Amino acid sequence: MVNLKNALGADELTDKKVGLPRALLAEFLGTLLLNFFGCGAALTGDVTAISLAFGLTVACAIQGIGHVSGGHVNPAVTLGLVVIGKVPIIRGILYVVAQCVGAIAGSAILRALSNDKLEDFLGVVKLAEGITPVQGFGVEFFLALILVLVVCGVCDAAKPDNKAITPLIIGVAVTVSHLVGVPRTGAGMNPARSLGSAVVMGAFKDHWVYWVGPIMGGMAGALLYVHAIGPAKQPEAPTRTYASVSTEEKELQTLTNRKNVNPA
Repeated sequence: MVNLKNALGADELTDKKVGLPRALLAEFLGTLLLNFFGCGAALTGDVTAISLAFGLTVACAIQGIGHVSGGHVNPAVTLGLVVIGKVPIIRGILYVVAQCVGAIAGSAILRALSNDKLEDFLGVVKLAEGITPVQGFGVEFFLALILVLVVCGVCDAAKPDNKAITPLIIGVAVTVSHLVGVPRTGAGMNPARSLGSAVVMGAFKDHWVYWVGPIMGGMAGALLYVHAIGPAKQPEAPTRTYASVSTEEKELQTLTNRKNVNPA
């Protein structure tokens, strides 16, 4: 029962010290900014520009809110971390809700600030011509897999040197994924981001692809890192053998004798 309690994280609902309300606000704001700036770049029609916009926005969001909520801004990341026990179940569910509401708000603001001619460029994801839903699922699966794999790698506690560049590395992973995904599926790779555009524009064709694919990919990436690749290990202190200890004692004794010798 104790393990189940810890896995659920129900105590976080009443424990003010964990700062759950602030974390939910952070996730809401992070996905709002993602949909506003990322989807706003769809107007350019340039795959590279769109990819950079999403990647850099994610990097900026993580830098701004990461210390409060972890900077997930993506249900695929959150649920991937839930599966490996890094995030309690209740917190994970609340994160997903906050992310979805934030994404809808971001897309709604973007539409409100765009004229009618730009409604076709508000970031609605859809399968490219000739891409089947199954193929789309496969693309979205791998886009989220590499993202969560990278998240697990850079956030590994045994690799503290990554901390300063974590937002940038995750942003690069998002950028690379969009370069591959945009021409095929529009690169949802984030169920909340896809939902935001879909709700505002009322476009839900093949929408399941943009939920099932990233979530399954995110879970696979997290499990792959933990159980197949294995987390990084803390560097071990060199073993002190009897010979090394003995040598150190002799050197110390020699230095002591030299200090005790009076100068001529």
